[in-house]
Amino acid sequence: MKIYRAARPRVLLTALAAGTLLLATACDGKSAPSQEQAGTTAASTAATPTPKPTGEADPALKPFYGQQIAWTPCPADPKAEKAKVDTTGMMCGKLHVPLDYANPATDAIDLALIKHPAAKADQRVGSLMVNPGGPGGSGVEMVEFGAKDFAGPLHDRFDVIGFDPRGTGASSPVVCYDDKQHDALNDQDAPLDPATRKAERAKLSVDHAAACQAKSGKLLPFVGTRNTARDLDVLRAVVGDKKLNYLGVSYGTYLGSVYAEEFPKNTGRLILDGAVDPSQDSLDHGIDQQVGFEKSFERFAADCVENHGDQCSLGKDKDKAAKKAADFLDGLHDNPITTKDGRKLGRDQAWTGVISMLYGDTKSWEYLRNALGWAMVRGKGDMLLAFADQYNGRDEDGHYSPMDEANGAIRCADANRPAATPERAAAAASRLLAEAPLLSKGVTADDYAEAGCAHWPFQTTEKPHPIRAEGAAPILVVGTTGDPATPYASAESLAKGFANATLLTRVGEGHAAFGQGNACIDKAMAAYLTEGTMPAAGTRCE
Repeated sequence: MKIYRAARPRVLLTALAAGTLLLATACDGKSAPSQEQAGTTAASTAATPTPKPTGEADPALKPFYGQQIAWTPCPADPKAEKAKVDTTGMMCGKLHVPLDYANPATDAIDLALIKHPAAKADQRVGSLMVNPGGPGGSGVEMVEFGAKDFAGPLHDRFDVIGFDPRGTGASSPVVCYDDKQHDALNDQDAPLDPATRKAERAKLSVDHAAACQAKSGKLLPFVGTRNTARDLDVLRAVVGDKKLNYLGVSYGTYLGSVYAEEFPKNTGRLILDGAVDPSQDSLDHGIDQQVGFEKSFERFAADCVENHGDQCSLGKDKDKAAKKAADFLDGLHDNPITTKDGRKLGRDQAWTGVISMLYGDTKSWEYLRNALGWAMVRGKGDMLLAFADQYNGRDEDGHYSPMDEANGAIRCADANRPAATPERAAAAASRLLAEAPLLSKGVTADDYAEAGCAHWPFQTTEKPHPIRAEGAAPILVVGTTGDPATPYASAESLAKGFANATLLTRVGEGHAAFGQGNACIDKAMAAYLTEGTMPAAGTRCE
């Protein structure tokens, strides 16, 4: 089952406190200084500087915009073969882009690409670029393993193109740890004592920054979303599209928003599904997300008792079911379960496994019911640990994808959250204890007081801000009412912020709407992308 990641949902939000867990959005940092700041007056006769050309208009970027991609049949992929995924007809290639767009001649990197050519070439509209979220998710894998989700009008009429963004997947990935170090970090529960937890978090933050700097320091200043949006424009031009057609899920909505801000005149048909609010900082977004997962967990537990009593290990009282599960999961801190391969399932990994299943719709709840039953009744934690491994990018052989390392690096390149005031930190802890007491047991204000990315070697000037995208083509924003990872309010805010956007609503559970099997959503997305027909304002798909 695929997961469109929004962020790693760790209990106690250790990474959120460090500012690297949840989405921190960006601005370009180029707002003009006031006349007082610049030391000028209204009567100044200084000449207005000529704006530097960007995108295709920049002569320094012509070699990149003028390149040709050498598409060849994709090599055999053992993972695809094992999963019985048919990659017949898919083509792979590389896109050459500058590492630093401000100095494009100094260095360059290659981005991994995959193309699933339009099934009906005579009806082809153009290309559809896709991003699965994260940040850190692989667009190549989204196309390779999710081809069935595009079957029908989308694949009939579009070359579906996925790419691994810079710093991710096979595109010069950020590297900080080896597999054993990943295991050690993931298998370690955060301390229960607040003072010990604070000290450990500070050490982890310093050590993490040093590890990433040692192995990927050259990349870190250049992996932010604004640079990826510039890569996306190069890709648009190189494949021959005058306008960008794009489907972004979860964090992919932020990438699409930044693209619309950077290149409004180049936007074609953009769908932003499972929307992130670019004006919200990481602390507020993280709290909203934690509350969203709590509510989803409560709905799952109530459904377990009411509708699946013979499969449910959470008792007979739907109002107490979620707490019964939470108490068991928290108890794994002191009493972890040993799995078949000798690994331990502790509290944090167990919660990660639970929450990973809440990303899916109600069909995934069956897997979660079974996993909790195996752990709570039989004392077997293998299923929960497998779900956590899947979420963390760990395969059956113990190898990790670069996803998590890319995730933190991109977030720190996109924004550095300042240290919260004592009042704000206290308010954050109070809200979580009131609205998400099960997932936030034991939190204190100290867990939210530290500045985000405080020890990161690259300090960005990007900041959260509303994105208006004046001059962009109409944008379709999609939100799901029961989305725990990117709550529905974020979709409402994103749609309202754009100069020209329509909000399409999926009524249901799980993260994002694409690929969830909702015929109403699928029809509306296909009509917009293939014909340009926007759904009526206020459309809700049950």
